[in-house]
Amino acid sequence: MFSIPSIQKILVLISILGAVWYGFKLVGRLKEARDEQAKRQGTTPRKSNPWRSRAPASETQSVEAEDMVECPVCRTYVAARGAKACGKPGCPY
Repeated sequence: MFSIPSIQKILVLISILGAVWYGFKLVGRLKEARDEQAKRQGTTPRKSNPWRSRAPASETQSVEAEDMVECPVCRTYVAARGAKACGKPGCPY
């Protein structure tokens, strides 16, 4: 049922595993270099969370949720406060 794989298949598998291994090592070295540079500059090293915002927490703004109302003319939803005219005649905003 199972046979011994050919030497070509084994060599390809070994080369793929080697490429993945060295890829992870390269990524680790790059992260260490960035952390070392951050330490030299006096900032804190970045966490390894790729989903985190790139802006520091002090620069991010807290946005409150706004109520939306439907425009009777163009049938789209606009902010209840500070809405601007849509450009269609008879727009109440």
